[in-house]
Amino acid sequence: MKVLVTGGMGFIGSHVAEFYAKRGAEVVCVDNLSRAELLKRQSVVNPIYNHDYLERNFPSVKLIKQDVRDFGALLPLMQDVDLIVHTAAQTAVTTSVTDPGQDFTVNAQGTFNVLEAARRSDSNPAIVYCSTNKVYGDNVNTVPVSEEDTRYRFADRAGITEVFSIDRCEHTPYGCSKLTGDLYVQDYGHLYGLRTGVFRMSCIYGTRQLGVADQGWVMWFTLATLSGQPLTIFGDGKQVRDVLYVTDLVEAYDAFYNSTLRQGVFNTGGGPDNTLSLLELLDILKELTGIQSELSFADWRPSDQKVYISDLSRIRDTLGWTPKIGPREGMERIVEWARTLSMGE
Repeated sequence: MKVLVTGGMGFIGSHVAEFYAKRGAEVVCVDNLSRAELLKRQSVVNPIYNHDYLERNFPSVKLIKQDVRDFGALLPLMQDVDLIVHTAAQTAVTTSVTDPGQDFTVNAQGTFNVLEAARRSDSNPAIVYCSTNKVYGDNVNTVPVSEEDTRYRFADRAGITEVFSIDRCEHTPYGCSKLTGDLYVQDYGHLYGLRTGVFRMSCIYGTRQLGVADQGWVMWFTLATLSGQPLTIFGDGKQVRDVLYVTDLVEAYDAFYNSTLRQGVFNTGGGPDNTLSLLELLDILKELTGIQSELSFADWRPSDQKVYISDLSRIRDTLGWTPKIGPREGMERIVEWARTLSMGE
């Protein structure tokens, strides 16, 4: 088996690479290392941590510095692969607002390039696409919520299903570009017969996530707490997400690959049983570390959802998949990992 992972030296991509390398697959990681440039400015960890981790622990994994926006370079890499896991993306809502052009070319054009290269491949590879709950945009905020001491809660449902409306609402450029890729993946599956799995992910967290202030909030709060950095909460901190540990996510991808499904769209997160508000996360961090972070509050960000929880009925019923690692165990794991790092200046 041969697996190609775009964004393979990033957080999710590196875990995909590790998963398949441990199972004896030939793994190729394609990444332009653009996130490393961002992390040089914002992060407290080594900006090429995942590159170094894979190189050191999995020397059989081939690491290629390449950009998914370069179709000519991408095409020959796709010719003999069995599975493409497309994780490469511009991942921050805030960046999409300030630089929508880059957001579009990476997320929309880059995804089109991956699909077109796969369509031309002789090996007819399966494709897993990392989509996002942001495809539902501001419509999520039309769902009634109740307010409690530390969180908001959906008032009329347990979670959001895959048929929830994506229309007539604000998405931000990030939501639009990821939705463009999401729809193209679905259409290439139905029109050209490719095997395509679209995973609309909620909050994914875990070890080796190099979170920053505007993306990867669970890890960012953890790293900032341990390094004594102040934290800014946008909104009131009661916003809730279902959180999913990254190794559970990779098992969901593999469940699709090993299924008989030709196409599928799946809301993928921790579901109703694995949720946290920002304030609740800070309480767990204080309990695990003994550190109370210095907090400030700012205005809500564009299209921020007060509550987002994935309804896992479809992915459970069609792939037999459910999360294994709860928020408490997941937080213990990432705090332990973060403590091993040499905190930057």
